[in-house]
Amino acid sequence: MAYVISDDCTACGSCIDECPVEAISEGDIYVIDPDVCTDCGACADVCPVEAISPA
Repeated sequence: MAYVISDDCTACGSCIDECPVEAISEGDIYVIDPDVCTDCGACADVCPVEAISPA
């Protein structure tokens, strides 16, 4: 199950560098590509506003 980023995202960029498969794309809020996400949770561990959770 892929992770998702909620509207609480502040686009701080903390998660981008943590994703080992580059599944996160930038925007007003960031988006995780569910077809690329490996469900490792590295992004969720570093999110300062806890905007990332399992789908």
